[in-house]
Amino acid sequence: MKQQIVIIHGGTPFDTYEDYLSYLKNKEISLDRLRLHKDWKETLSQELGENFDILMPQMPSKTNARYKEWKIWFERIIPLFNKEVIFIGHSLGGIFLAKYLSENDLPKKIKATILVAAPFDDENEKSGKSLADFKLSSSLEGFAKKGGKIYLLQSKDDPEVPLEQLEKYKQALPDAKTMVFDDKGHFNQESFPEIIELIKKL
Repeated sequence: MKQQIVIIHGGTPFDTYEDYLSYLKNKEISLDRLRLHKDWKETLSQELGENFDILMPQMPSKTNARYKEWKIWFERIIPLFNKEVIFIGHSLGGIFLAKYLSENDLPKKIKATILVAAPFDDENEKSGKSLADFKLSSSLEGFAKKGGKIYLLQSKDDPEVPLEQLEKYKQALPDAKTMVFDDKGHFNQESFPEIIELIKKL
């Protein structure tokens, strides 16, 4: 049986609908942002090869994301997961997995959970961004028990999620393995050879 990998992409939540409308009115746009480009999530299947089955569900309302909606959709697709599934959560997808697995049981055994540039909280957030209802509960003990081998990947130059967020995850998940990079930004590059190597080692 192929090794199944489920990737939960990122998104942008807001506290209020008015905040969302303000975002739409004021977000910087450019031609480069409008051009189609692939990142490592889209190239993962090709780079890992035929022994892996990559699933990347499109979570509801990526912009103006709501945890309750993501939870409903995630639970709809849980029956499709194999035993020993590997989860990868990028950005908001990472905190979604941490929150969901902290608060809920999953009827499948998880081999590993990899959080890539995952925010931990929005305290002292200089940009004013909010995690809204994606905020974590007080403890990640449930995640630590159910998440399999947990890996935390972060870059020092991430413009979206500061390195201090990784330190908070490390305190909450002392047994997690960490990988810190100098120049990956928010991990939107087309190729990510380090995560390929990590997955193959699993």
